[in-house]
Amino acid sequence: MNITLDNVDPVNAVLKMEVVKADYAEEVEKVLRNLRQKAAIPGFRAGKVPIGVVRKMYGKSALIEQVNKVVSNNLYDYIRNNNLNILGEPLPNETEQKEMDFDNQEDFEFFFDLGLAPEMKVKLTKRDKLPYYSILVDDDLVDKQINNYKVNFGNYTQVKKVEDKDMVKGLFVELDENAQPKENGIHIEGAVMMPSYMKDETEKKKFMGAKKNVVITFNPSKAYEGSEVELSSLMKIKKEEVKDHTGDFTFEIAEITRYQEAEMNQDLFDKVFEPGTVKTEEEFRQKVREMIAAQYIPDSDYKFLLDSRKLLKKKAGKVEFPDIFLKRWLILSNTERTPESLETDYPKIIEDLEFQLIKEKLVKENGIKVEENDLMEYAGRAVRAQFAQYGIPNVPDDVLDGYAKDMLKKEETVRNLIDKIIEDKLTGWLKEVVTLEPQELTVDEFRKLFE
Repeated sequence: MNITLDNVDPVNAVLKMEVVKADYAEEVEKVLRNLRQKAAIPGFRAGKVPIGVVRKMYGKSALIEQVNKVVSNNLYDYIRNNNLNILGEPLPNETEQKEMDFDNQEDFEFFFDLGLAPEMKVKLTKRDKLPYYSILVDDDLVDKQINNYKVNFGNYTQVKKVEDKDMVKGLFVELDENAQPKENGIHIEGAVMMPSYMKDETEKKKFMGAKKNVVITFNPSKAYEGSEVELSSLMKIKKEEVKDHTGDFTFEIAEITRYQEAEMNQDLFDKVFEPGTVKTEEEFRQKVREMIAAQYIPDSDYKFLLDSRKLLKKKAGKVEFPDIFLKRWLILSNTERTPESLETDYPKIIEDLEFQLIKEKLVKENGIKVEENDLMEYAGRAVRAQFAQYGIPNVPDDVLDGYAKDMLKKEETVRNLIDKIIEDKLTGWLKEVVTLEPQELTVDEFRKLFE
């Protein structure tokens, strides 16, 4: 095996691989011997087929398979062992590569085009300045978050009379034209309704102020303005059957349930944060404010990284790419892409690729790595954030650890976490190296930065 690399220019190279019989012959014979043991050929007992017959039938396909394996393995070993930073994948050279004659040849030559990542120099100092936008956590944001907690940690209670948004449970009976229970009509015990969902105000008012055991006569079809979805759900029938039940019904109220928001007291404080952490409303509001501010840090860091892009590209200067190679590879690797669409997309592809290479360079030069404890810590933060979205901010550590460990069992999740951790660490490094120009914005002002 002989491999040579010819650098055509700083970003293009041709790799030549010479494969001789000694590189593959032993493996080919091994394959043929295995086939001999398994081959079912008429006229021969299993395992007794002459090796010459096997070679005649399967020799060429075995040769092609093993040569391809030798080429593939040695190609990527060479790239890895020589630390070649290639873009895309190696492609067969269309000029040098000759057609193979596997019937007569024993030695083969393979030529591959390589696209090489350009060399870049990026030097940052405190003389470099970048804005860093922090989001102002005003009283409105705090109030909204606290109201969410009140709703999330509220509870259902039984009340004496119906008000808006209450839920009623009772006996639901269809009436005939004489206002009597309809024979073979709809009769549901434990039916549940929320009068506030009724679209007709006249029908809705019949329930307002009603007490337990009161029987209300109303028309569901009018109340819900003929909505098949809501009426079929209430009547427990198919949508196409709704049109057959447009008359009056009675509803005898057995229960009235109301959802009451949690009160601003120690019980709410202890449910949102660790018990005993917060003791007054003022402390609670401050703690909520700090939590919201922490939740916005990733957004600020993301904007900062976007803003750093322009500076980093300027520092890198003019960067040369193997355009012809990349366009060829992009077409071959995506069957849906056309030469016309590629010409439109290519500038953006190169822009993103350049920024990615700059980030990779900075990560490598500054020893930014992901440790095992980083993965567990980040997975725990991701799980905690998910619980917080569902209004459950105070989750025991053992529960978080369990969910985090489950996350780390999935390879794709681990890869995504590694990418995110590296990006966060790179952002942290950039914030230390350059001079930050802090600016505080409201949420709306911050969002406008992305418009």
